[in-house]
Amino acid sequence: MTEVAPDTGNLPAALTSFVGRRQEIADIRRLLTAGRVVTLTGVGGVGKTRLALAVAEASRKAFPGGVWLVDLAAVRDPAAVAATAAGVLRVPDRGPGPALDRLTGHLARHRALIVLDNCEHLIEAAAELAKALATACPDLRVLATSRETLDIAGEHVFTVPPLSVPDEAVRLLTDRATALRPGFRLTAASRAEATRLCAVLDGLPLAVELAAARLRTLSVEQLLGRLEDRFALLTGGCRTTLPRQRTLRGMIEWSYELCAPAERLLWERLSVFSGSFTLDAAEEVCAGDGLPSHDVVALLDRLVAQSVVLVTKDDRAPRYRLLETIREYGRMRLTASGEHPRLSRRHRDFYVDRAERFAEQWYGPDQRDILAWLRAEHANLVAALECPDAPSGACEGQAGLRLAVALRFHWCADGFLAEGRRQLDRLLAADSRPTPVRARALWCAAWVALLQGDFTGADERLDGAQDLCGRLAAPSVEADVQGLRGTLASFRREAGALDLFDAALAMHRSTGDGPEQLFWLFQKAIVQVRLGHPDALVTSARAVEIAERHGEQLYRSYALSALGFALWAHGDEEGALARTRSALEILQGFNDYPGTVMSLGVPVQSAVIRGEHERAAVLLGAVRALYRATGMCTSTLGPCHKQCEETVAGALGAAKYEKALARGGDYDSPARAIAFALGTAAESTARDAEAAGPPPADPLSRREREVAALVAKGMTNRQAARVLGLSPRTADTHVANILSKLGFSGRAQIAAWWAESQLPARGSG
Repeated sequence: MTEVAPDTGNLPAALTSFVGRRQEIADIRRLLTAGRVVTLTGVGGVGKTRLALAVAEASRKAFPGGVWLVDLAAVRDPAAVAATAAGVLRVPDRGPGPALDRLTGHLARHRALIVLDNCEHLIEAAAELAKALATACPDLRVLATSRETLDIAGEHVFTVPPLSVPDEAVRLLTDRATALRPGFRLTAASRAEATRLCAVLDGLPLAVELAAARLRTLSVEQLLGRLEDRFALLTGGCRTTLPRQRTLRGMIEWSYELCAPAERLLWERLSVFSGSFTLDAAEEVCAGDGLPSHDVVALLDRLVAQSVVLVTKDDRAPRYRLLETIREYGRMRLTASGEHPRLSRRHRDFYVDRAERFAEQWYGPDQRDILAWLRAEHANLVAALECPDAPSGACEGQAGLRLAVALRFHWCADGFLAEGRRQLDRLLAADSRPTPVRARALWCAAWVALLQGDFTGADERLDGAQDLCGRLAAPSVEADVQGLRGTLASFRREAGALDLFDAALAMHRSTGDGPEQLFWLFQKAIVQVRLGHPDALVTSARAVEIAERHGEQLYRSYALSALGFALWAHGDEEGALARTRSALEILQGFNDYPGTVMSLGVPVQSAVIRGEHERAAVLLGAVRALYRATGMCTSTLGPCHKQCEETVAGALGAAKYEKALARGGDYDSPARAIAFALGTAAESTARDAEAAGPPPADPLSRREREVAALVAKGMTNRQAARVLGLSPRTADTHVANILSKLGFSGRAQIAAWWAESQLPARGSG
């Protein structure tokens, strides 16, 4: 199961060892202590990125707010630089304001390190971002890599030197050669030749790695002779006229020429990808016309062995990428061959097909993995959306619109609203043909506008979609138009939302009782809860049942939260807390701000009712932080929230209340807030237990104590249910209530608590 990116950062795991640079790492860390912006400059291939990542890894403990890599290599639009950084940090995109404002607001209270990589082609936008972050976020540090400086006030510049020859360069050559040929060893004679080889390559790490890949089949002496001949041709025999940048270009060209024809062809075609890619993408996009699909994996493996392609691994399938210098060379070759337009369209078609397939699978058990794939492929998806048509150069509207529609959950459920709006508006303007795809795209654009708070823009797009539905007979789109009008009405607190949701649900049922109705059903339940409608319990339970039947997760969490509120309104505190806890546990796998805010409502009210005012205040602080991160005001949470605030403030007093609210402000991401609410926030559990004072001597009901005793004996919920004559679901609820009441996160804690609570009884006997 794929989880969201952790709050501690996103640095990739290194698959090869990092050689040398100890002094440089120490010097750069000192610069980060002295200034807020440090830029590593140097020629391509000198190792700026690897050095920046090594510095970041060594500095983790100094930055509790996280260490984040923002790679700009695949970004082409300067206006997208701040949004790219915000996307990496999972900053919520829930308003029409600039991404830069959201980013600085999110980071203002955190001590974090941002590695801004590959800035040179977007130097002005990168400089603007770094300056804004440094100005607005006093505890933040920016470590940039670029072939030129950012040229902003307060910037510290570190020029990355080549590796020292012979020490570091020869060690890198030996390390990489040994990885490819385990028996590789340097003799006294070959060490001298290796030193000469590294000197010829100017100690450039990328050039040394490319050369090391050739030591699988050549001796150091043979490799040195061929390289010296190669560079003599480049300079007319005068080695001193060859600058380092041409050394690298010469090494790349020579590596290309040493590749087999099929390897060269794959190298060129892989350059069509932006950022990283998977094996199946390479097979689908690059195969054909002289390159059989079944050969791609072997050819890709050989390019990895030659250091042309890099491989990265996470908890899913391996991903591959080309260094930007290598990709630029391949793109140049691909363009010269005349194949670039055709490959770009194949690339686009692959991502259209894959995105549409995932959109069809959305209401099922794979939502987390789908969102993880969309995030990993974001750069490729943007490139596919902007794929030009070969004959005219204009955007292929229908293919682009199909892809933009298929990415609706990427835009709306994973925080890419600004990019979604930009793409949808651009594509809709480029092709005005009255087609079902356009109708669906207008609906998607309305959804994005609504979530950004642009209700007028949402209305306009819904009007356009409804007009097309009337002309084209598109019942599924028409149902969703009615449903989204219901969402608009609920956001505006207008009457009629329930009628619109009912109309949408009726249309969906007329075309088949599929899981898509869940999207409108859980929203109907939320409105009914807010209105105190008597059917809220039935509607929310129905939504939960549909979600469970299909394995759906995200909207199940919303339905569970609604069910929790409905149960609370009916006086079932234990049932409400159990459903809410289940919702929060699901939301741990997402980065959903509104869903987390909603799911914290019952825990806040429960803490108030139980007199746990300190905990209630911290939860209220977390709700405030999450809500403000979305650009909205807590006054929209309703009168019950306001009443809780007033009750807690009155119980604690102004000073203590504000202090607890400030503590809650530290839980300013869904992951942090949920961890606190579930009692799994490592840094807060002990502190909050101390602040709350000792727990009641016997907080559990009689039945809960019976369940706790069986859990302490090592029984599962199902086994405890059989012993006590309960249903498994009831036993699950009792265990959830025990964990909630005791502030525990696991069964082992229940067992330890039970054993400890029995000690006085045994001692008195």
